[in-house]
Amino acid sequence: MTYRASDSRYGHMQYRKSGKWGLKLPAISLGLWQNFGGNRDYPSAFEILSYAFDKGVTHFDLANNYGPPPGSAEELFGDVMARDFRPYRDEMIISSKAGYLMWPGPYGEWGSKKYVIASAEQSLKRLGLDYVDIFYSHRYDPETPLEETMEALAQLVRQGKALYAGISSYPEKQTREAHRILKEMGINCIIHQPSYSILNRWIEDDKTIDACGELGMGVIAFSPLQQGILSGKYNRRQGDLSGTRASENYSLNASRLEPRVLEAVEKLGAIADARGQTLVQLALAWVLRRKEMTSALIGVRTLEQLKDCLGTLDNLTLSDEEIAAIEVASAGGR
Repeated sequence: MTYRASDSRYGHMQYRKSGKWGLKLPAISLGLWQNFGGNRDYPSAFEILSYAFDKGVTHFDLANNYGPPPGSAEELFGDVMARDFRPYRDEMIISSKAGYLMWPGPYGEWGSKKYVIASAEQSLKRLGLDYVDIFYSHRYDPETPLEETMEALAQLVRQGKALYAGISSYPEKQTREAHRILKEMGINCIIHQPSYSILNRWIEDDKTIDACGELGMGVIAFSPLQQGILSGKYNRRQGDLSGTRASENYSLNASRLEPRVLEAVEKLGAIADARGQTLVQLALAWVLRRKEMTSALIGVRTLEQLKDCLGTLDNLTLSDEEIAAIEVASAGGR
């Protein structure tokens, strides 16, 4: 049966400009980092992706290494594009990145032009696309001049293989420098993708988010739920972590679930309850409270998790008193 998108797909989603630029992203974007790899079958993937699009989620974020195994998320999304999403390509923002390890040897990771261009070409093949809407340098490479990495992004934009250039996880100094270099090349760096959550404030601490605001760059936060910690599914009395990221070989593991963190999560849960929200919805609303924030980038395993995240749109407003209470509740977990 041929997929037909919902006629009401733009009725409830909020869209925000990426900084000063014309590109708009949905307040909630969907990332395919750890949940759409080789173990995900087409029907379950399509159920989540099509529901998201039917609810106005127009932005799907990938990278060369997403899986596991690396590359498999792009392959799966490419299959969905070919079989069901193709008629809606012009309504979608699809992004990818290069920076982490993809193949052995000196040209398989980091920020050299050799690697970035080769990786982008491979990503386009896996996705079955002529271009991506945003292509990111996935991480700052301290051993490669920024001019070289930015030259690679500029080349992709000039060749029409990416519409926009972005950076991910760049500190404040390198964010400013990347923006300057690209601007001198006649290319605009329109968006930054850092990690950011109630429990992870590094972009505030080192002023990266302020730099983005000054430069007119948008910000899309990844891991706004601290890789599931801010979902409330972990607690101090829970001994069995089976079926969660903490039980598997992901970047989150049980050692990060310290009692002080889980105590903070419980306090935040009480604030969410008082608002009539889930903790997930409170955490996303908090990330989206800042004017610099274009979108919160979520990752989900199930349709129910996606629906929970999208419920954030029903109440995005946080009072000054609630923000102050969140500061107090989260202090011990940061």
